[in-house]
Amino acid sequence: MKNTLVEALHVLAGLVAAVAITWTAAWSYPLGWDVIWWCGLGAMVATLLMGIGPLRRAWMQDKAAR
Repeated sequence: MKNTLVEALHVLAGLVAAVAITWTAAWSYPLGWDVIWWCGLGAMVATLLMGIGPLRRAWMQDKAAR
């Protein structure tokens, strides 16, 4: 359970960072708000997709350790 939790927290941290950066960029350049948010959403989806593999491996390690 520990490995899975660590990986889930890493994915969550990546999502929080992506939201913070996107929000700051959209706030600082209101004319590009919609484009910035679309790019930010793309980064968030990429973060989720890149986290699936490590999360599955961590889950399998935790399952094997039981």
